[in-house]
Amino acid sequence: MNKKDNADLNKSVDYFVHPSSYVDDGVEIGEGTKVWHFSHIQKGSRIGKGCSIGQNVNIANNVRIGNYVKIQNNVSVYEGVELEDYVFCGPSMVFTNVMNPRSEFPQRGSEFYNKTLVKRSASIGANATIVCGNTIGRSAFIGAGSVVTRDVPDFAMVYGNPAEIRGWVCACGVKLNFEGPRATCSRCGRKYGIQDNTVKLCRE
Repeated sequence: MNKKDNADLNKSVDYFVHPSSYVDDGVEIGEGTKVWHFSHIQKGSRIGKGCSIGQNVNIANNVRIGNYVKIQNNVSVYEGVELEDYVFCGPSMVFTNVMNPRSEFPQRGSEFYNKTLVKRSASIGANATIVCGNTIGRSAFIGAGSVVTRDVPDFAMVYGNPAEIRGWVCACGVKLNFEGPRATCSRCGRKYGIQDNTVKLCRE
């Protein structure tokens, strides 16, 4: 689909694509999603409902993006990356999808790509880099400018190069202060338990 088609497209669907952006054939976009200026959504990708795709964003072939995901300006989501619901990608953060790239010996196709999964409600700060092959846990928080080289646990706050665990955060984003094995969020009152460097939301 070229830019000229976008005006007619927006009259017939329940999502918005800015006239400066391109959406390839074979793309699925959910209700209420907005694709802003100069972006490209490539063939075979699926984007859920209520998402915001910022300026100069590239969504590569066959990428899966959940509902209510926010991708800020200048982000490329390459094939092999999956974003679950409510993920936040800050401006100019970077995903990779090949561990040992060589211009002379190109590695193209899904068999070459190392999978990266960003779980529900995780936030990735501006200019962070996520090295491929890793999983970002649920509600984890990646500090701006960090370089993630390993899996990040649920609710972990990590930053630095390489990124290390510096604390734990509530689902609402507030830093948790554990007193022994328990913590209560000062904002929303959610309760958490910690054991063996694993944080879980308590039911009671």
